[in-house]
Amino acid sequence: MILDPTGSEFGGGVAIHNVYEVDCLDRKGRLKWREVVGNLITTEGLNDLLDKYLKGSTYTAAWYVGLIDNAGFTAIAAGDTAAQINGSNGWAELSEYDEATREVLTLGTPAAGSVDNSASKASFTINASKSVEGAFIASLSTKDGTTGTLYGAAAFAATRVVISGDTLNVTATLTAASA
Repeated sequence: MILDPTGSEFGGGVAIHNVYEVDCLDRKGRLKWREVVGNLITTEGLNDLLDKYLKGSTYTAAWYVGLIDNAGFTAIAAGDTAAQINGSNGWAELSEYDEATREVLTLGTPAAGSVDNSASKASFTINASKSVEGAFIASLSTKDGTTGTLYGAAAFAATRVVISGDTLNVTATLTAASA
């Protein structure tokens, strides 16, 4: 509930939420597991939305999907930033995949207050045995990079195991709705 200075409730508002669907496929393309999880939008990500859309600052059209390593994982938090990836966020990036950079988030056409990358999923070819804890969206393509903006991140309900040869396909659905 949002209150005005007199203590009365404001009407309306906007709720922004995102969902990741992550499919793990084995070498033969068979589904091993699927995780669907809500994304926490960081304060850095929210400030970027306000700055670019409402203030009119220079817009960043390129966004990238990354993976979160379970090693040393503690939590996802609103105060997480791109500058702290692999530092003091409480999590580190999982970079044991064949692709040279984080995967491009290629969004389709927004409709009904929602947009996703289902036509061009972010796909990661895993090259080591690891435990995956979640996924994130950032404005820098560099693996383990710490510049740019961390839009948001999501932790799985349970840690998921991957092995070399597995493929992780990530679909991100970004939604804004009247609150």
